[in-house]
Amino acid sequence: MATLLLVEDNDVNREMLVRRLQRRGFTMLEAVDGQDAIDKTIASKPDLVLMDMSLPVLDGWEATKQLRSNPEVSGIPIIALTAHAMVGDRQKVIAAGCTDYATKPIDFERLLAMINTYVK
Repeated sequence: MATLLLVEDNDVNREMLVRRLQRRGFTMLEAVDGQDAIDKTIASKPDLVLMDMSLPVLDGWEATKQLRSNPEVSGIPIIALTAHAMVGDRQKVIAAGCTDYATKPIDFERLLAMINTYVK
């Protein structure tokens, strides 16, 4: 099964999503801020990154831009996880380099379908 990196600074949200995705057979890696996400993506090369956009140290916007500029990992799909659900927000995360976009609170079945679209 695929390896996913979940980048989420909220412990409760991170632990809940990790458990649910592990039950679906995914191998899970975790990061708590944008710099941690960059380091773990480069080191582990997961099949997909779930990126919270509001993070400490380095936000998800900047972390995504840096990952997209690194040829070693630039092709890894990144799904933005964000509470921003206003008109135009999807276009902003796509323009920042994300592959797709899921709003919080997370609709788990929708997120799972999205993950399965990008991970074979």
